[in-house]
Amino acid sequence: MWKETDNKLTRSFEFKDFRAAMTFMNNVADVAEELNHHPWWSNVYNKVEIELTTHDAGNTVTDKDVELARRIDQLYDELMV
Repeated sequence: MWKETDNKLTRSFEFKDFRAAMTFMNNVADVAEELNHHPWWSNVYNKVEIELTTHDAGNTVTDKDVELARRIDQLYDELMV
């Protein structure tokens, strides 16, 4: 689940392996480009950490972040079926 702390939405994702994590990140990249809203993220092997905040709004959580988080959740759910 996403947590809102320090004006950011954050969530950790875990996958079966590195390839699955990279597939997820590539899919998220496509959605981020579509929405023109890009996450801060990191990846180590099968784990992906994501932070969402809107820099143009003074580094606060906005509807852009909520929408991207919702779309990221959809991508994750599709990969984990």
